[in-house]
Amino acid sequence: MKRNLIFACMLFAGSFSGFAQEDWKDAQVNERNREPMHVTMKTDSPVLSLNGMWKFQWFENLEQRQTDFFRTDLDDSAWAEIPVPGNWEFFGYGDPAYINIGYAWRGHYEDNPPVPPTEHNHAGQYRRTFLYDPAWDGRDIFLTIGSATSCVRVWINGKEAGYSEDSKLQADFNITKYLVSGLNQIALEVFRWCDGTYVEDQDFWRFSGLSRDTYITARPKKRINDIHVTAGADGSYSISTQLSKGVKSVRYLISGPGFPEQEMPAEGSIDGAKTWTAETPNLYHLKALCYSKEGLCEQVELDFGFRSVEIRGGQLLVNGQPVLIKGADRHELNEHKGYVLSEADMIRDIRIMKQLNINAVRTSHYPNDPRWYELCDRYGIYVVDEANIESHGRGYGENTLAKDDNYLLTHMQRVQRMYQRDCNHPSVIIWSLGNEAGNGPNFEKAYDWLKASDSTRPVQYERAQLERNTDIFCPMYHEYDKCRSYAESNPERPLIQCEYAHAMGNSMGGLKEYMDLVRELPHYQGGFIWDFVDQAVSWPRKLEGADHVFIFGGDMNDYDPSDNSFNCNGIIAADRSLHPHAYEVQYQYQSIWTSAADPTSGKVSVHNENFFIGLDRYMMNWSVENNGRTVLSGCVSELDVAPGKTAEVKLFDGARLAAWPHGDLTLKVRYHLKEADGLLEAGARVAYDQIIIRDEAYVYVCGNKPGYSFKAAFDDKGALCSYILDGKELLKEPVMPCFGRAVTENDLGAKLEEKQKAWLYPEFEVLKLVRYNNQVTVSYELKNLCKVDMEYNFDDKGEMTVREKIYEIAKDAPEMFRIGVEFEMGGEYSNLDFYGYGPHETYIDRISSGELGLYSQRVEDQYHWGHARPQESGTHAGLKWMSVTDDNGNGLLFCSESRFSGSALPVSRRDLDLSITGGVRRDRGDQRHSLELRHLVKEEQRSLGKTSINLDLVQMGLGCVNSWGKKPRLEYRIKPEETEFTFTIHPIVNKN
Repeated sequence: MKRNLIFACMLFAGSFSGFAQEDWKDAQVNERNREPMHVTMKTDSPVLSLNGMWKFQWFENLEQRQTDFFRTDLDDSAWAEIPVPGNWEFFGYGDPAYINIGYAWRGHYEDNPPVPPTEHNHAGQYRRTFLYDPAWDGRDIFLTIGSATSCVRVWINGKEAGYSEDSKLQADFNITKYLVSGLNQIALEVFRWCDGTYVEDQDFWRFSGLSRDTYITARPKKRINDIHVTAGADGSYSISTQLSKGVKSVRYLISGPGFPEQEMPAEGSIDGAKTWTAETPNLYHLKALCYSKEGLCEQVELDFGFRSVEIRGGQLLVNGQPVLIKGADRHELNEHKGYVLSEADMIRDIRIMKQLNINAVRTSHYPNDPRWYELCDRYGIYVVDEANIESHGRGYGENTLAKDDNYLLTHMQRVQRMYQRDCNHPSVIIWSLGNEAGNGPNFEKAYDWLKASDSTRPVQYERAQLERNTDIFCPMYHEYDKCRSYAESNPERPLIQCEYAHAMGNSMGGLKEYMDLVRELPHYQGGFIWDFVDQAVSWPRKLEGADHVFIFGGDMNDYDPSDNSFNCNGIIAADRSLHPHAYEVQYQYQSIWTSAADPTSGKVSVHNENFFIGLDRYMMNWSVENNGRTVLSGCVSELDVAPGKTAEVKLFDGARLAAWPHGDLTLKVRYHLKEADGLLEAGARVAYDQIIIRDEAYVYVCGNKPGYSFKAAFDDKGALCSYILDGKELLKEPVMPCFGRAVTENDLGAKLEEKQKAWLYPEFEVLKLVRYNNQVTVSYELKNLCKVDMEYNFDDKGEMTVREKIYEIAKDAPEMFRIGVEFEMGGEYSNLDFYGYGPHETYIDRISSGELGLYSQRVEDQYHWGHARPQESGTHAGLKWMSVTDDNGNGLLFCSESRFSGSALPVSRRDLDLSITGGVRRDRGDQRHSLELRHLVKEEQRSLGKTSINLDLVQMGLGCVNSWGKKPRLEYRIKPEETEFTFTIHPIVNKN
């Protein structure tokens, strides 16, 4: 994928000399001529954007780079062009590389901090010109580079003007003395790796280049250099400024909700100030006007909020309330542009967070674009702001850079600059020192500095665990029992997991059990799901049925190290479509809950889990369903439930239920916004619940037309291989017992493709086949596993009662993936109707978000194509019945006296199963992509496709504790023991 580049400028004599600078491999030199970091603020000074197309050349190795590229008389007409911002791998320069642990040179170059390799240390050189504006005369001109990976050197008009490391915080350079009137030239050089790369070993794509805005600001020499605002929940505030020479005075104008703009002192209070929380993102606006003896010099503006954050009694309190952190970790990633995000991208993410009831985000694992914090302030998201420090590749022992004196300056600067930029944002409620970098004196000193600088926020660091340099116990992937044990120990520090419920692939099984603990235990206040969005990248690929795939580690070449698909851990897919497990997050994270002590009474209890708002902004729509069909409905337009309180609401007279004496009765409630709220439109659903009033066994009533014919046939292995209804064959592949599934990412992480391999594709040896009247029984032996009997009983209507019995289980048999059957129908049987928990897919450990109901769907839509890699998908649990029919209403219906699960997919289990093609994560893993299977669906001609059906007594859960060893909870696993599954197959003839 690398572009072969030939540069005419490489012919210049003497253009390749030795390195003039060694700062890129010196941990004591992280900047030169870089301005001190300051808060994000808007000024009335002129700004010139340098975003757009730049001249660009790229070199595979540092030794090849052109060392005089910054000359003003150099002819760059033959150079290529590249957009800024832009990661150069997206334009054919080098390949995207993904690594979880270790550096991008892993396996090729031995770590030697602070020196990175020169081989494959790519260099990008940028050039462009800009016009000096005469209005800038007498001002200081600053160049801002929002993000450069990994380091950047600046030349202005051929003169070196500065150097910077830290790829996730802006670098400001005073370039005034280098400028001339008229046309000016700027040249930038970016290295892929530098000494700072050793602390940028985050679990993400390793891209290079300029990823955020680049611009010039012309500021007056007499100005406000920095401004800090501290504002408490009691309405008190203080403003401190750093002023340049010549500023004589500063005026402060404050405005806000119900508070018209007025001049205020530097310290004071506002009576009745409306506080900021994620539920009530009330912002106040500050204008600071500085004056010299000549008059007004400059005006700066920023937003701030009144709120307090503290830890008291072992709990995290916001404005005195022990809030629940319903969070997600989020990398900055656009599926088409890498690190480059627009404001629209950020708003898109916050809107999805609001829709999913996510109220907190951890900026894993670096400070984000400044606009992100402004948006979190505006729309209400709690933020854990994390410094750009991760040296995971060095481990947590004696080799950790946390104990390396040479890297103390690096640790300190990155923490300090994060604070100095982001301290005014009310959304930032917690500072984080970094991620997975061991612990030691460097972090202890950074903690001490941060605590001395900011008394208004706690500081956390996961690797400190319960050492002194973290105010919060913020472990990763703590198991349920460990969470309970800690939270019940009367701790001084709250438990808020910085990462939990690893959302890799088809996951989130067991999230309910985590949230049950959070709601039960006061000292366990939640956590951040890893992570918000799959880090897959949409990459062009000519396929039948798709024009792209979602690539992951190892997809681009065989040279770069890779951790395969381990970057696909999102609640949502890379293109921001919802993974099915996003609905479980949405439900478990909601803040309005409905229950009923006596479901037949027509009364419900409504609990408001919010901490700062009542429910007056919502309306409740409710309905009673009889066997999935609405028979009563209504709306409660006024809900008077205070924060943290529960109220009883009368919906209907319970005596009315007597009109429906048979079948299921369920009560559904939905809470909707009366008016638009931030990014959520009026009418948006924010919470829902279902209450089972009556639950009865399903009884099938035949509604077929009279006079139809049927014929069933069995092959020599005793499998039902043909079922002809009115002359048309319904089966494409025979009905066979099934105990395996297309392994999920969590299955692979737990190595179940090895540990439970025996159940995936066992050999069925026929021991006995008996045909007697309308009954067929076949006995199988699965060598070293068990015996299985399949018994089919027919009636004169063509209905089959099927009994599957598993017995004589081997003592050493492993746990099972499922107990059921599988077969295929023709692709024309593409209508799926079911009565069970939906509408989205559900599993035994991910069913809380589903609702018992009647659903009609298409088989083509059952597989979730948002999964980067193929795996199990599309199951519906808690079924009473399920039918698969063609567009004329003919087909089969399946039901059972016991609840069962089932799926009908346009692709088969074997198509999806990575265990067949070596999908383990060792070595390079399996580079298959879900979208490569899209052609099998035959969307335009479904009759040429297939409908693969699974019917299960039970399928094991999905799990979510982690994706590198943990199985689902014990109650959601299947022990190998004697079991029976009985279900009935009914023909459906012209049901419409």
